Amino acid sequence: MTPGLHVLAPESFEELLGGTGGPATVSALRASERSWRLLVLRALLDACADAPTGPLPPPADAWRLLTRARAAAEDVVEELLAYPAVGVWAAHTLRRLRGTADGDAPLWAELGHLHALAASAAIGAGLDFRAAVPVRHGWAVLPGLGAMRVAGAADTAEVSAVASRVLVAGRPLDGPDWHALTRLDADGCALLLDDTDPYRTLRGPVPAEPVAADVWQDLFTEAWEILRGLDAEDARALAGGLVTLVPRPRAERFRPHSASSGDAFGAALASVPDDGEQLASTLVHEFQHNKLSAFMHLFTLYEDQGADRRLHYAPWRDDPRPLGGLLQGVYAFYGVTGFWRRRTHPLGRFEFALWRAQTAHALHAIAPSDGLTDLGRRLVAGLTARLEPWLAEPVPEPALAAAELAVADHRATWRAYHLRPDPGVVVRECAGVREKGRAGSVPEALRVSAPGPAASEYRPALVPGSPARGFDTRAVLLRWLLADPAGFDALRADPGAAVSGARAEDVALVTGDTAGALRAFRERILSGGGDPETWVGLGLAARAAGDPAGEAVLARPELVMAVHAELGAEADPLETARGLVSRPA
Repeated sequence: MTPGLHVLAPESFEELLGGTGGPATVSALRASERSWRLLVLRALLDACADAPTGPLPPPADAWRLLTRARAAAEDVVEELLAYPAVGVWAAHTLRRLRGTADGDAPLWAELGHLHALAASAAIGAGLDFRAAVPVRHGWAVLPGLGAMRVAGAADTAEVSAVASRVLVAGRPLDGPDWHALTRLDADGCALLLDDTDPYRTLRGPVPAEPVAADVWQDLFTEAWEILRGLDAEDARALAGGLVTLVPRPRAERFRPHSASSGDAFGAALASVPDDGEQLASTLVHEFQHNKLSAFMHLFTLYEDQGADRRLHYAPWRDDPRPLGGLLQGVYAFYGVTGFWRRRTHPLGRFEFALWRAQTAHALHAIAPSDGLTDLGRRLVAGLTARLEPWLAEPVPEPALAAAELAVADHRATWRAYHLRPDPGVVVRECAGVREKGRAGSVPEALRVSAPGPAASEYRPALVPGSPARGFDTRAVLLRWLLADPAGFDALRADPGAAVSGARAEDVALVTGDTAGALRAFRERILSGGGDPETWVGLGLAARAAGDPAGEAVLARPELVMAVHAELGAEADPLETARGLVSRPA
């Protein structure tokens, strides 16, 4: 089981730099990920020589059984070693052995997962064998196969096979305590619904959580039909790369949760989606992450600048992100934008307009970064060149206006939470506001693009921030309004019950009740409730009303908020913002 030398064909190389990748390219990535996986496993075996084994035999026993299984059924074992959760387990356990990661589970149980892996391989190869595997939270898990519920407080369970009869903790795999993984089948694609593997959630070990698979099968069938109908070649590539779908509990409507990991090529974690279309978009999103992670195992796109690396605005996150995270984001959302570009209903038009703007913004922001390698700059340039023509494509006005509101909302709210102006700048601007409502401390010639000091003089500090609600709250309301007007009308009475964090003034804003929204946001600030969401809401409503205060708040909400705090709670928020507006001479 030795890694090989991998060379990407020029066509595959260019496809990946451009954000795509056909079946042949994905096949090459899977081959390279096999070698990556074997290297991690070899490092794990080297590191565990003196590690505690607890009640289990030494890892060498498991490795011998795995080797026997491979000799009998090479394809079966190769498929198991490539199983996504195996990569998470190997990487996580190696980090624990090296002291760079912590875990709640005993180290012997984490390392002992190798015995479970070997048992799965031996079962798949049809061997007669006997082995001990860890029991966690009452389950003995066999990777890629399923899990047996084990009664009592046992730490280990015996797995045995004689003449193809397999027993786990003395019980057969066709009994009521065995939960087999479900295979989701569609015409041209199949995924395992992994609800038992301890490492399926792409982090440290978690308990098995069997789910009813019927709903997932229906959603997957719908999602696959959508993907295949949009682009058969792209769908084939996705089918050749993804292996598992990890189910998570349903989230709020229009707020799906999904994830992937560079340690788990072939896995997509997803909350129960609203419908098949949402699942299709999620699969595209996470498969983009899968491809880029595999590409980055072969090539260096950016240089890690250590603890001093710069953090960036990520238009799809509430927190600042390092360069590597932002590269992952632009790659994923390039794919998401392409997906929604071909959906013609109002919600699809909104998603397309939103993500083309936000992805382009992020690409332009990181293009000059010193941390990018030459290859990283080529990737950013390639994505930008493909995306920019989409910016000119027409989108119907309701969806376009909604997307523009969502874009401005997210960018300004992020600034309000994560940027803090220099106190000296705030004091000077307060003096200017007091003098005839204008910040007179900065020459007028410099005050043409944003409120307060010129951009060349303004260097706010980046801070962690503690958001009171998701930055997408008003965007979720807009999705409700576009996709389900009747449902939106029903949530008006208590918007926070359907959309966490939503308030009545947010409903007024997104429905065009500008005067009512402006009044409510202003009153909340004057009553002492001026959180960043309220200030940004004030800016959005003021801009819609044609009040120059709107652009001032949206351009630099952190400065307007700080100046208002310095002036005192009794200061009118709109007058404060107007005092920072640039006015050409």
